[in-house]
Amino acid sequence: MAQALGLDYWLQWQVLVCAVIILIPAIISLNFTIKASRRQVKQQLKSCDLWLPCWKDLHPKWLLLYRVIAFCFTALLLCQTLLSFGPFIFFYYTQWTVALVLVYFAIGIMVSARGCWIYSKEPFAQVEDREMLVAKDYSNNGHESTTDTKHVGAKNSFQQEAGALENLMQSIYHACAGAVMLTDLVFWFILQPFSGDSLTMLLGLLHSVNVVFLVLDSAFNNHPFPWSHFTYFVLWSCAYVITQWTVHVFGVITWWPYPFLELDTPWAPAWYFGLALFHIPCYGLYSLLIKAKDFILSRMFPHAFLSLPSQSVEMNIARSMDNTR
Repeated sequence: MAQALGLDYWLQWQVLVCAVIILIPAIISLNFTIKASRRQVKQQLKSCDLWLPCWKDLHPKWLLLYRVIAFCFTALLLCQTLLSFGPFIFFYYTQWTVALVLVYFAIGIMVSARGCWIYSKEPFAQVEDREMLVAKDYSNNGHESTTDTKHVGAKNSFQQEAGALENLMQSIYHACAGAVMLTDLVFWFILQPFSGDSLTMLLGLLHSVNVVFLVLDSAFNNHPFPWSHFTYFVLWSCAYVITQWTVHVFGVITWWPYPFLELDTPWAPAWYFGLALFHIPCYGLYSLLIKAKDFILSRMFPHAFLSLPSQSVEMNIARSMDNTR
């Protein structure tokens, strides 16, 4: 075990300032997340939002197949990295992010597999079709026929609220969204141009495949993307930095994976504060990609692309019911 950094190192003024820069966002994000969970102010996520594609005529099995391919390739890439550089490579934020993306696709496979089973029983290819069916059920003075009841049951199966696994998947998705942007932007625009190190194919794939796979998943999935889930990204990065500080305190390692994490410099607070602020455009950039997807594709393919999440469909159903009263 490496020798731990001395007490003088941790008593420097910039260490205290950097600790404040880390802990304040972590405490605020954790507090907001807990309150949101207790008050249930999260979007009323539906189970089908996690496995039903945003393309109306696309069978969920294709989203499942894509997630299997993405999982296998990411796992292979992570194993190759481990074999090439050893276990200490996981002290880097990049490997944390790739591992988190791997967990997202692993959960996504389970959720999609369950969704395909539901879809095989009730194959409604278009959400608008289900909306019209349910709205029609209540248009005849609130009386339902045997066939109508069957349609309502199908709708309820599709629109059941997300369980613990789906909510975990959604939380990881938002943490990944910001993390892949942060990882790749920092590598390609800060570290690689000034490091002078040669770029290998493995490093290039590590800092590009993660965002490519996640963006492609976003192009097919129907996940809502509210800014309130930015807190998961913040908590993920804070967890990484706190882990780095912990392993340094106990002398597990004495070198810093990234030069901007080094505390023995008066510029450390500026680096930490700058990286903290950089989280906002990273998450914002991914949010813009989601908005651009909805805006562009809904206009290019108005009859094939589903631009409304299931929550909006439910609002339209409720409005149709009110109009018939």
